[in-house]
Amino acid sequence: MRVLVLGGFGLIGSEICRTLLKAGHEVVSLSRTPKDASRLLPQVEWHTGDMRRLQDPGEWHHMLIGVDAVINAASALQDGLLADLEAVHHHSVKACLDACIERGIIRFVQISATGAEPNAPTPFMRTKAAGDDAIMDSSIDWVILRPGLVLAPSAYSGTALLRLLVAFPYWQPLVMADRRMQTVHVEELTEAALMAIEGRIPAHADIDLVEEETHSFEDLVRGMRAWLGFSPARYTIRMSEKWAGVITSIANGLGHLGWRSPLRSTALQVLEGHVAGDPTLWHAISGRYCRSYQDTLGILPSTTQERWFSKLSLMLPVLVLTLSLFWVLTGVITLIQMQDATNLLAESGTTLLQSQFLLASAAMIDIVLGVAILVRNLARQVCLAMVLMTIIYLIAATILVPDLWADPLGSLLKAVPAMMLALITRSLLTTR
Repeated sequence: MRVLVLGGFGLIGSEICRTLLKAGHEVVSLSRTPKDASRLLPQVEWHTGDMRRLQDPGEWHHMLIGVDAVINAASALQDGLLADLEAVHHHSVKACLDACIERGIIRFVQISATGAEPNAPTPFMRTKAAGDDAIMDSSIDWVILRPGLVLAPSAYSGTALLRLLVAFPYWQPLVMADRRMQTVHVEELTEAALMAIEGRIPAHADIDLVEEETHSFEDLVRGMRAWLGFSPARYTIRMSEKWAGVITSIANGLGHLGWRSPLRSTALQVLEGHVAGDPTLWHAISGRYCRSYQDTLGILPSTTQERWFSKLSLMLPVLVLTLSLFWVLTGVITLIQMQDATNLLAESGTTLLQSQFLLASAAMIDIVLGVAILVRNLARQVCLAMVLMTIIYLIAATILVPDLWADPLGSLLKAVPAMMLALITRSLLTTR
């Protein structure tokens, strides 16, 4: 079969693509960055597309040529600079459905979520439910899969939040520790999607993909900490909803700058409403239940790279903030102490006006770079610009005031680790 996978560059979508390819199917997908996606999955035929923009059936036809079935694994956690929930979860899905019906495609598999209902407390769940309703109201043969908390070798959203929390040394912060959750291994989700596409699941089945047992969020954190091989926390701090609200407000603000933090309010609101479902129908269809949380952890890799991810995901916002403050304050201090700065250049042969122009220009560049790194779409390029500007500053200082290399406070030498910090941060800002 030839299958169109929506969201094929995402965590769940990419695993679905691999499962379909392994089963011998052709896979088509779309991405805002098809060149990057093709490096990850070169066997997939990639189209350029942004589901925030594809809200007319006619815009889907060229991607549906020769397609036998569609799997929708596209998802966004919260509205922000790079996400529009209503567009991605509802309007684009409706447009794709209409195009499928026009082209005679009869099979559509929707990856939804447990708790997706019209009256759900979060826009994420409500817009997911709107997309589900559009599918169920159509004439197409549909199957809806509702996974619980999806555990996979890579991490995003809820699983990224788990890994971030357990990286705290010695003490364990927790919020909504008593909320109940059920998990599912990503392979079980992709297998169910394959069965649905191949007609091994009856049409119009609405299935919760969750394990039998439920766990408290605190139990999940404790299990994740042990799985990664971290020492048990000596102290547990249960944060009040007030402090959790402060943190999520900051994360939400950063979301408008493009930062998709797992600490945004939607992630915690989903936890607040529990992540649980009924595994009965899946057991009746497949003859088995999904793996338990402990069994899932037992087959997931737990190596140095997983521990690095956990610790570095905790450190990344600190690194970005450190670079931002360093560059902004450097520029501000230069402007405030312009007279002292020009005195350093007095013996270099430059005039007072030239010195002031050079210093003021450098200060403004520093401030602009310090602010620009806070915008997610610009951050990687800004890190590179910081490295280049540091090299320029070091070369200029070597020519104009070489004595600064012997400064007992290391004013020039300290620029080298700052430059390396920008390089390290840039390498951590890759999203896939």
